[in-house]
Amino acid sequence: MRELEVSSVPVELYKVLKIDGLVGSGGEAKVVIAEGRVRVNGVVETRKRKKVVAGDVVEFGGRETRIRVSQGRR
Repeated sequence: MRELEVSSVPVELYKVLKIDGLVGSGGEAKVVIAEGRVRVNGVVETRKRKKVVAGDVVEFGGRETRIRVSQGRR
């Protein structure tokens, strides 16, 4: 499992996919989320702007990514 370090939480789900390089653009991220191809903590998520927090696990394309906050920020 990979870890993605973000500067602050919550962060919108579509941004996580884009920042982590799982998709090429925010528009592509929104499409794959709407199609039900993304899971958050094991549950299919279709809300593009779902707020993801530290410790959440995002799954897409056979990859799992755990969200982590940069040191010194919350």
